[in-house]
Amino acid sequence: MRNANKLINEKSPYLLQHAYNPVDWYPWCEEAFEKARKEDKPIFLSIGYSTCHWCHIMEKESFEDEEVAKLMNETFVSIKVDREERPDIDGIYMTICQMMTGSGGWPLTIIMTPDKKPFFAGTYFPKQSRFGRIGMLELIQRIIEFWISRREEIFSSADEILSTLKRSTNNNVGDKVDDNILDKAFGAFLNRFDEVFGGFGIAPKFPTPHNLLFLLRYWKRKKDNRALWMVEKTLEQMRIGGIYDQVGYGFHRYSTDREWLVPHFEKMLYDQALLITAYIETYQATKKNLYKDTAEEIIEYVLRDMTSPEGGFYSAEDADSEGEEGKFYLWRKDEIKSILGDEAELFVKIFNITDDGNYDDHALSEKTGANILHMNKSISEVAKELSLKSDELTSLMNSAREKLFNLRDKRIHPFKDDKTLTDWNGLMISALAKASQVFVRTDYLAAAEKSMNFILSEMIDEGGLLLHRYRQGEASIPGNIDDYAFIIAALIDLYEASFKTKYLKEAVSLNLELIKHFWDERDGGFFFTGDESEQLIVRRKEIFDGAIPSGNSVALLNLIRLGRIASNSEYENKAEMIGKLISNTIQDSPLAFGYSLCALNFTFGPSNEIVISCGNREEANVYIKKLNEFYFPNKILILNSEKDEVIKTIAPFTANQKQVGNKVTAYVCRNYVCNLPLNSLEDFERLLENICR
Repeated sequence: MRNANKLINEKSPYLLQHAYNPVDWYPWCEEAFEKARKEDKPIFLSIGYSTCHWCHIMEKESFEDEEVAKLMNETFVSIKVDREERPDIDGIYMTICQMMTGSGGWPLTIIMTPDKKPFFAGTYFPKQSRFGRIGMLELIQRIIEFWISRREEIFSSADEILSTLKRSTNNNVGDKVDDNILDKAFGAFLNRFDEVFGGFGIAPKFPTPHNLLFLLRYWKRKKDNRALWMVEKTLEQMRIGGIYDQVGYGFHRYSTDREWLVPHFEKMLYDQALLITAYIETYQATKKNLYKDTAEEIIEYVLRDMTSPEGGFYSAEDADSEGEEGKFYLWRKDEIKSILGDEAELFVKIFNITDDGNYDDHALSEKTGANILHMNKSISEVAKELSLKSDELTSLMNSAREKLFNLRDKRIHPFKDDKTLTDWNGLMISALAKASQVFVRTDYLAAAEKSMNFILSEMIDEGGLLLHRYRQGEASIPGNIDDYAFIIAALIDLYEASFKTKYLKEAVSLNLELIKHFWDERDGGFFFTGDESEQLIVRRKEIFDGAIPSGNSVALLNLIRLGRIASNSEYENKAEMIGKLISNTIQDSPLAFGYSLCALNFTFGPSNEIVISCGNREEANVYIKKLNEFYFPNKILILNSEKDEVIKTIAPFTANQKQVGNKVTAYVCRNYVCNLPLNSLEDFERLLENICR
């Protein structure tokens, strides 16, 4: 067995996967950079994550190869970084790769000077050059030649790249954005919408649920049914497609094709969380059980397979098992028949299972007999064709699905990245809190609270600052903007689900820390890293919403919500500054700001502040349940119990909003104008119907 390299003492599953490579890997540390300076070697920086398919391929082809490793060890000081542990490092060098090559992705390969200035960037490299892609052996030889004979040119190029990067991080602050941006964004989404299969563009297709959340809000605001149709079409097509795990539930990361049939099979926690939220809100808007059922199925998957005993949520599951992508999820027709017996014929028809299969061997370009389970039609359409009721068909499908699940569970499972990330946990806590409200599920609330209590007890340092990663009893790495913004949002959501003021109090406290350590006093907005984090070659801000919303987008909405709760104009002023920070860029690229558009929609109004005053929570439950039946995104909700003095210190205006006649009383304010207090459930429901009409 090979000797371990310096990654062996790390906590990251990704770094540990490389701990026995013959490459003399270092983690990101000063020791590595000092060694490079002392030995006059460039740095080979490789960034990836544990469930990355092409990261595995590059490791197998190059980093496990003795010939490649020998050359790397002679030429470089090599550093491995887990992008999920260190998104600050990844964000900088991914931006550089995109600047230099026009594209990016993982594995990310950067070659740089010992002072961290890059002069070469790329992604995946095989061992040998092929199909126009340079291989590692040839690449290393070229780097050696350049490093020896053209050093001055390398340093000059690195300085220019760094200067360009610094210029790109200077955000062009604009004027206050107005609500015309919502129409512009909707037009852009409409132009890219796939009317046949839903989603946007052709292929690959990513779920990007926050874009759907914006479209729901646009439908609500403008009464434009095209927006709701786009959301429903996308969610329905994804649910019946191969991107959804029809046996074990949960969504795969993205679809490689237009039809949502062939996924990249890894499963990410953040996708589950954001999609749960999209399905919940669409259920509220339409009352169609498909969306409720799907949200609850995803939650079942997360609580079953992605939850630690302590309550934290794991990060991801790999696409590969037994060295093959998707093997865990694929089925042969004869296998289905042997498991299901008499039930097989119906199941084969519903899920389009064939002898040849629908999953190609990409290396051989031929059918393998392996099937990705998917439906071409909705359950209601299939039921009609089979002369069955939808619930009858669902019962038959669930019986068969359970048998397949039990058998599949005996297969070799894909690798699970079991680290807990604060930001992704925040997204999941928010999703569970919302599900507990809308579906009236106390078990969901209990899971959300357990996770939050784990974060607040294990992932905050002695100074009260958030940490980013937890694994095997160790919390480490200073929190970034996403950690703070997503946890603050989750705390507000948890308060609205539980009405425990400790969560709201903690949200206010963390928001103060966020402003103190991350706020840009000159241009506004939040830096990605705090002033107590490691200082890298640039201190960047992230404003674009990618696979997950940006920290600034979520912080923008948090500031509005907390500003309304606490009647704090400073928060709303800072929210306006973030709006100005993104105003020029959002005009040019509205599709890259899905979550920011949700936040801006709240700021433009109409929005509501709702206070329910009561003697105790139980008295108010019927009002809260009624409120959660409505799709009502632009609101804050406060429970003003006579016994709760804490809420009156956080939201002082509630001190005057008392019960009338010793009965539960609802105060509903809209656009800074308050209605008369209501202490009749019928009157409260009538008002909500008028607001939501």
